Amino acid sequence: MRISNFVKVLTCAAALQMGAGVALADGDKSPWQVRFRLIDVAPDESSTVSIGGEAEVDSTIVPELDITYFWTDNWSTELILATSKHDVSAVGTALGDLSLGDTWVLPPTLLMQYHFNTEGKVQPYLGAGINYTFFYNAESGDVANIDYDNGFGFALQAGTDFMLDDNWMFNLDVKKLWLNTDVSINDGGVTADVDLNPWVFGVGFGYRF
Repeated sequence: MRISNFVKVLTCAAALQMGAGVALADGDKSPWQVRFRLIDVAPDESSTVSIGGEAEVDSTIVPELDITYFWTDNWSTELILATSKHDVSAVGTALGDLSLGDTWVLPPTLLMQYHFNTEGKVQPYLGAGINYTFFYNAESGDVANIDYDNGFGFALQAGTDFMLDDNWMFNLDVKKLWLNTDVSINDGGVTADVDLNPWVFGVGFGYRF
């Protein structure tokens, strides 16, 4: 499915929830929720490198903020914000193992979610959506003039909120992101097509206003 079609599906789903006019069960409960997590961003990379070998990208642990708006008791939209720095290398190439330096990755992700058991203490949820990944502040290692292309990708999510009281929650969350970038080195002298496709494991706390 093309990205544009997927965006249309998400937009229509949100519009249907808004148009349905289904009120939240608790009239005093705000539709807004925030969470703060620590996440382990673990790339599940694959690549094609013009001089042979393959790219390797390290894992990193960073803070993450997400903002959620509930259209109904069960349906919500979540915006996830986090940025991470990764060391990149190319191993087994015709030139040996090369350090490609490091780069910062910013993949803001928008998800439609469905929440189960919303009146209980344990509230699982599932989500699906899109991300747009920015690569910035790339620093070269053994090479010069390295450049990463930005781009769209898909995202899936599963998690559980453990309610501590009416507002506070403990959260466990896992996401799979599909991120691809075309890498150009030495002004195009060497190129690589890299699928980062990270797993993102998160633990943290949230607050429902």
